[in-house]
Amino acid sequence: MRVTVLGGGVIGLSAAWYAARAGYAVEVVDHGSPHGGSRVAGGMLAPITEAWPGDEDVLALGVESLQLWPEYARSLGVALSPVGTLAVAVDRADVEVLAQLCAYLERMGRSATRLTGRELRALEPGLGPVRSGLSVPGDVAVDNRALLRALRQACAADGVVFADEPGEGADVTVIAAGAWSRDLHPALRDVIRPVKGEILRLSARPGALPPPRHTIRAQVSGRPVYLVPREGGFVLGATQYEAGFDGDVTVGGVRDLLRDAEVVWPGIAEYALTEAAAGFRAGSPDNAPVVRWLEPGVLAATGHHRNGLLLAPVTARRVLALLREGGNSR
Repeated sequence: MRVTVLGGGVIGLSAAWYAARAGYAVEVVDHGSPHGGSRVAGGMLAPITEAWPGDEDVLALGVESLQLWPEYARSLGVALSPVGTLAVAVDRADVEVLAQLCAYLERMGRSATRLTGRELRALEPGLGPVRSGLSVPGDVAVDNRALLRALRQACAADGVVFADEPGEGADVTVIAAGAWSRDLHPALRDVIRPVKGEILRLSARPGALPPPRHTIRAQVSGRPVYLVPREGGFVLGATQYEAGFDGDVTVGGVRDLLRDAEVVWPGIAEYALTEAAAGFRAGSPDNAPVVRWLEPGVLAATGHHRNGLLLAPVTARRVLALLREGGNSR
């Protein structure tokens, strides 16, 4: 069976790699947009600290996928962060938000350890005046760009062909083009939408405090902000707008991210701003991905919103199962 995957982000490449290893002839078609969600991402694999009431299915799927990540990462030769995530609160309202999250996690049978501000600063001395927080050691992170490179290399090693335009004769087309999937099939037009996010990359200058060891997720006066460590710096994100395919990085977005991050990590002022980028998440009505047959010969693997990296292995496994079912599902 010949399979064409439309989209060269983490979802498309993972699906292509799984299919190629299973013996399918696979082609990946990708236009390499600089605004792709996989490239403009923090790299958090964090189903617990992303959880919220009403998203129970997304939580369960995220936990299932996180269990697949260690073997998935080993197979690709990419490293996961050695420590987990700290969710921190700055003011009383932020403390209440974290308390709601903690209570919800307890109801769902998931655990997170409550920490005082002093306990948080013992783990991360560079933290600012945070009041309290949660420790979630299982919520880890990966370098998203290292992951993309490793996936492309693994795909090529297993015979995947890369092209700018689809060739002829595909038996199955897998639509995995993120936010752009909405333009590739009528069934996705009113289901998938672009959700804009701005993200910054910062590097430590000489004399600056080192970056945090943990991923830091914070609430600052009700606004979420996260710091994800990278070699010699960190990724800072992320804004969220319903702004269509507006690829500009706004002054307001950069200002808000830096202002809130400095509250959480005051030493940020000594860092160099090395990149500012905007990307598009693939939103869906219920925040859950769309992984199913759309018509005979056409599969969708899109709509992962904030969880594209996290859900890559479980999505690839599902796509492969659908391919193997073949005509029974078409």
